[in-house]
Amino acid sequence: MEVEEVSDNHGQKPEISQTIFRAYDIRGIVGQDLTVDVVYWIGRSLGTEVQKRGFNKISIAWDGRPSSPELAETLQRGINQSGCDTILLGAQPTGLLYFATHELDTSCGVVITGSHNPSEFNGLKIVIDRQTLAQDELMVLYHRIARNDLASGEGSNESRNLEQDYLDRIEGDVQINRDLKVVIDAGNGIAGPAAKQLMEMLNIDCTALYCDVDGNFPNHHPDPSQPHNLADLQKAVVEQQADLGLAFDGDGDRVALVDNQGKIIWPDRLLMLLIEDILPRNPGRDVIYDVKSSRHLAPLISRHGGRPTMWKTGHSLMKKRMKDSNAIVGGEFSGHFYIQDRWYGFDDGLYTAARLLELISFRNTSAAEQFAALPEDVSTPEITIATTDTRKFEILKTLSTDQQLTDGARVFTTDGLRIEFSDGWGLIRPSNTTPKLTLRFAGNDQQAIIKIQQRMKQALTLHAPELQVPF
Repeated sequence: MEVEEVSDNHGQKPEISQTIFRAYDIRGIVGQDLTVDVVYWIGRSLGTEVQKRGFNKISIAWDGRPSSPELAETLQRGINQSGCDTILLGAQPTGLLYFATHELDTSCGVVITGSHNPSEFNGLKIVIDRQTLAQDELMVLYHRIARNDLASGEGSNESRNLEQDYLDRIEGDVQINRDLKVVIDAGNGIAGPAAKQLMEMLNIDCTALYCDVDGNFPNHHPDPSQPHNLADLQKAVVEQQADLGLAFDGDGDRVALVDNQGKIIWPDRLLMLLIEDILPRNPGRDVIYDVKSSRHLAPLISRHGGRPTMWKTGHSLMKKRMKDSNAIVGGEFSGHFYIQDRWYGFDDGLYTAARLLELISFRNTSAAEQFAALPEDVSTPEITIATTDTRKFEILKTLSTDQQLTDGARVFTTDGLRIEFSDGWGLIRPSNTTPKLTLRFAGNDQQAIIKIQQRMKQALTLHAPELQVPF
């Protein structure tokens, strides 16, 4: 690997905004802060970093957005001109890219995806040595470009189709014990075709909604964490008397579930079902869940012989914690699940969906009955309050020292501020991807939620009167 002061062979090196290097990935608006030239130089930097760490090949996949193929081609060129080789995997779900880092002769990969963001956005999720880069590790790539610390060379490129290998691996792991009728909704994201094929391979009677890939997302936004994006799925499940419905996000690394009555089962309760299956076979192992998740998880994990850990929201942060603690399973309220049992530990909506289908198929009761047996709070969806990137951190710092807000509560500052009482809890944290505060509340009943919300609103009104608090 030759490192030199590079002379730009891709036009004038652009001004690269530091703000596109986010907490979990690189993300920006195509043609504005995420241009073809910017992606080329990120490729040069990534190829250099990968070689510095002792590797020489990177797999590349991309989602179904109109901008993704061109960005992937440009990224490949940048990586190759750092002297690093590439493998093009094509337009595929993020889970397949992660799978490639375990099954091919390289443990490094990158997927071009805007995930669940609007179609004008795009980005890069980056894996080196099977670990998704986050925070300071992503900034290393930015600083390499800024100081021209970039390698030059001529790497090779090849194309591989891993889709059948990936789906075969899932099908070979999962056993469906009874006939199931399922509706799936991919929101026109990249997971649609693979999800349809997987259902067929598992002999599921499947109805597919919005499984044709269209990166303009004409039917609804591919974000299953928002209830309104699940409305069509809920309606179809009830009308067709299906056993359940499954929804995937734009790049297929998240999944949501609707039971046979059309009720949304939020991911923290899906995690409970996985825990009940996995922990008895793996006693004493850690289980990781994020700060947005149910207060009932910790006692359930302990009851099944595991060790509960509440951790920071974000797929890259969660995966690092999973590896560091050798956890057996983990999950986030957003719908990312991390299954080490029988799998690789990365977040994969398709594999998680298959495991949930397996669990439900082995019980003779309906999905609604199975989830009704699990503890449940009354809860709010995620609430967002607009502010600025600087102000959101200032507000959190002030709130954490407000004794009136935290009086009588168990206080968690793992990620933002979570206050727990005997009858419920509230969370406020700075979004890692937008200039917003995100909040969530849950409790025994609506009265408990209102009580905690009033306490939170009083503190916000005192310390940040400029905010528009929507409760």
